[in-house]
Amino acid sequence: MVKLFPVNARTEFVDLVCAGWSVIGAARRVGASGGTGTNWWAQSGQMTVRMSNVGGLLDPAPSAEGPGERGLSQAERGMIQMGRRCGMSYSEIGAAIGRNKSVVWREVKRNTSPDGVYYASVAHARAHQGRRRPKPLKLVDNEALCSLIAVWMDDGWSPKLISSMLAFYFADDQTMQVSHETIYQALYVQSRGSLRADLAEKLSLKRKQRVPHTADRYKNSPYKEAFKISDRPAEVQDRAVPGHWEGDLIIGCDGTAIGTLVERSTRFTILLHLPEDHSAETVAAAMIQEMGKLPDHLRRSITWDRGTELAEYAQIQTALETTLYFCDPHSPWQRGSNENTNRLLRFWFEKGSDLSVHTPEDLRLVAAKLNRRPRPTLNLETPATRLNQLLTAA
Repeated sequence: MVKLFPVNARTEFVDLVCAGWSVIGAARRVGASGGTGTNWWAQSGQMTVRMSNVGGLLDPAPSAEGPGERGLSQAERGMIQMGRRCGMSYSEIGAAIGRNKSVVWREVKRNTSPDGVYYASVAHARAHQGRRRPKPLKLVDNEALCSLIAVWMDDGWSPKLISSMLAFYFADDQTMQVSHETIYQALYVQSRGSLRADLAEKLSLKRKQRVPHTADRYKNSPYKEAFKISDRPAEVQDRAVPGHWEGDLIIGCDGTAIGTLVERSTRFTILLHLPEDHSAETVAAAMIQEMGKLPDHLRRSITWDRGTELAEYAQIQTALETTLYFCDPHSPWQRGSNENTNRLLRFWFEKGSDLSVHTPEDLRLVAAKLNRRPRPTLNLETPATRLNQLLTAA
């Protein structure tokens, strides 16, 4: 039969460990076994302790603070612990210790243990360790973490995405979690980590200054009679209904190009092979061929920039039974999903490179890799998964 212990026994155990007792000694002091004490400590805050008969934290907090400390004192944290156990509100606890309720709320949220309990002694020790300088670097002598980051960066993942996925996959292991800022520091400052030096090249998009446009550029625009982006229905804007796409071209050297299409609700990407040129006739033929493979309900509309490559938009509308909308001049942000996707695609298709060397199979492989990439905007699901759900439902 499993022996149940009251919360005050676990609290006494945690206080003893933070005061210098060993885990086993503190567990026996409250009448629990060594294994139970080990589990309690893992659930209470997962700070490192000395694994010996001496016991205690590796870096214990001082017993008292000096006058005028800005942070919470050990006594104040004790009052917060007592108030939480008695069911007091954050406002009531704050009034009792002379602090704003938001200070109490942040303290409890930051230091509530995995078992859902706030331990004052653990919170005080963690606060002390958090103020320690210099801080240990997670990317120094952590071969497993550095190797995983390198694999994902070789696949074109950004430090921000890598940080999110580490937190997702290793939710219970703080040693395998790192912020995106730490990754950037390790890439650019050699002493801040052990990442491969060449990984910094994966971040470079080699952007050049944009060429200024003149007011006369659209004087003879073929889109005078076309639908404007302001004509789009509300369902396109809120991404509630799938089947609305944004498109553009990625331009390389010597006029080479690749067409890109992104579905707004799933961020699923289709690449158009344009081996010869990106004239209106070539782009129209490629778009009709690729989007014609989709079911009718997944090609409701397409939003494009005002480049001349889509001058044959009437032919596309008729063949695909869809509607094309065109952005306002000089307004690429109106195709935000497509602009962001094109930025990601530059990992494989660098600016200034010859894009005609990529075969249709090459484009399919790149699109598949991008569509299997987790997206924070999709709650870390992939575009391929979201599109498959739509096709399965249909």
